[in-house]
Formats: sequence, structure tokens, C-alpha cells
Amino acid sequence: MTVKSEQAKEKVITAVKALDEKKAIDICAFEISKLSSISDFIVCATATSSTHIRALADNVEKRLTEQGTEPHHTEGKATGWFLLDYTDFLVNIFTKDAREFYNLEKLWADGEELDLNEVLKDDKDGKDGKDGKDGTKGE
Repeated sequence: MTVKSEQAKEKVITAVKALDEKKAIDICAFEISKLSSISDFIVCATATSSTHIRALADNVEKRLTEQGTEPHHTEGKATGWFLLDYTDFLVNIFTKDAREFYNLEKLWADGEELDLNEVLKDDKDGKDGKDGKDGTKGE
């Protein structure tokens, strides 16, 4: 991994933590640098409502701005899918229906999924969409 990619990965971890702080559901991240020239990483998360989407996006922007990183572009404030484009990485926040419809995880399945088990908070009651022990999706 290049120094630039390593720096982008650190920012992705910050974005993931910011999403987790505001109770995003089913957070995942993929390294896609070998598959696409548009970005090095992609992050996906689900929100419970359009208000929750905005709160998640605001927190990601706040945490990354604190580290000196501003989004290059944002899109979708009034839709079920909000995109924060940081050039080296993309943060996608969806409603449940929009996430299922667009299914970006399937599109980028050949990318390397980042292990976020150490990053995400352990939520034993499963409200984060994880089982809580190993970070995998609950059934």
C-alpha cells in the first residue's frame, strides 16, 4: 500500500468511527484501488431515516474537518443516499431501502473488505446490526 493509500485508510477509519458514534448500521469499507481509478476506498453505512443520514454525514464531516480534511463534493441531501466524496475515499450513507436497491457491496465485492472489528464499538444488544461479539451481521 502506498503512503497516500495508507493516509486515506487512516481517514477511512476516522469516518467509520464517526459513523459508529452516531449509531450507523452495517458499516463496511472496501479497498477498491486495484479495481477503479475513481477512489482508493469506499465506505457504506445504513441510516434509519433522512434525519439520521444528515446526522451521520455531519459527524463524518466534523471529525474529518478536525483532522484538516474537507470533502471534495457532497451529493444527495434530500434523497435516501448521501455521498461524501473525499477523492481518495467515498462515504455512502443510505436508508435501508436505498442500500438494498443500489447494493454497492455487490458492485465492489472484488475489492478487499477492511476488517473493522477493532474499530467498531461492541454493541451486545445488536442495535448496530452486528451480533456484537465478532462484528458480523446478525441473522
